[in-house]
Amino acid sequence: MSGLVDAFSATYAQARVRFLESAAAAGMAIESFVHPLVGRDGETLAMDVARDGPADARLLLVVSSACHGVEGFCGSGVQVHALRDADWREAAARAGVAVLYIHALNPHGFSFLRRVTQENVDLNRNFQDFAAPLPDNAAYAELHDLLLPARWPPEPEVQAAIDRYVQAHGMLRFQTAVTQGQHAFPQGLFYGGSAPTWSNFTLRQVLRRHARQARCIAWIDLHTGLGPTGHGERIFAARNDAATLQRARAWWDGNGSTPVTSFYDGSSSSAPVRGMLFNVVYEECPQARYTGIAMEYGTLPLPEMILALRADHWLHLHPDAPAAQAEAIHRQMRDAFYVDTDAWKGQIISQARQAMFQAVTGLAGAAGA
Repeated sequence: MSGLVDAFSATYAQARVRFLESAAAAGMAIESFVHPLVGRDGETLAMDVARDGPADARLLLVVSSACHGVEGFCGSGVQVHALRDADWREAAARAGVAVLYIHALNPHGFSFLRRVTQENVDLNRNFQDFAAPLPDNAAYAELHDLLLPARWPPEPEVQAAIDRYVQAHGMLRFQTAVTQGQHAFPQGLFYGGSAPTWSNFTLRQVLRRHARQARCIAWIDLHTGLGPTGHGERIFAARNDAATLQRARAWWDGNGSTPVTSFYDGSSSSAPVRGMLFNVVYEECPQARYTGIAMEYGTLPLPEMILALRADHWLHLHPDAPAAQAEAIHRQMRDAFYVDTDAWKGQIISQARQAMFQAVTGLAGAAGA
């Protein structure tokens, strides 16, 4: 178990060092895109990229972490373990698949224990056409003042009003209203932004440099926060296309043992979401046939996860909060998106490793089709 556990880190800075050192030890090409700000402890922030395989590979697997900053503890651990896994690397090379590891899509959030970017943007809601009218979320507007009240913890009447909403409309509608994404409240939850973020721009640079030669691209984006603790749900992450969904299920469903879910058909723990990360592949790599999933690992029950997000956003709006309260909210956020136990880490690694092998098999089959 120690080989699994020491892939995980206690801070963003430690995670970055472990990723870079593991990639260097494996002899991989490394490229770092440095963030304009520094981290919580004054450390350098960057989106770091390691490539295992030739630059002209026609088959490419992307494995990315920390789209939602604080979720990077999990994703970074998976990536570091994979960089050190000789059997995995040999299997990918033998199949002719290059692997692109993108560490810390949102390094600022990772460092500061926030889910959002430095612009307070949910990166997985930020891939919109900003030249067109942005989608409205009237249901979120109805809830915003309740989600982020003037005082924290919320007064009993605030929670009672939220409870009444859930009782009247159901938990799924509440989850959808809160998490779908919104563009009207810049300091609110799940804000999609009014323009592309630094992470959005930078990811596009990464793909232009590393994915334009590929003819088939698979992507596993690593997330935490939804579902039963330790369970890795394979959530379809592509446009609503029947052929692509069928291909994803053929690659990743493990003959039914590891089903691929979809919010398009209501089978996923995720509510429908707009402005998702996968849109960037269609825009930057139109030459490739794309198939992707988000690996979503469960941590805490949904109401506790949303409560942690509300507390974090409240703290962001109240930087003069007492130090003890601020530290408690930071711990609450970390615990909501990272379960720091050996058992959980073992579950994370084993399921991610299986999904990566499945992706390689699927890509190799696609090449021969």
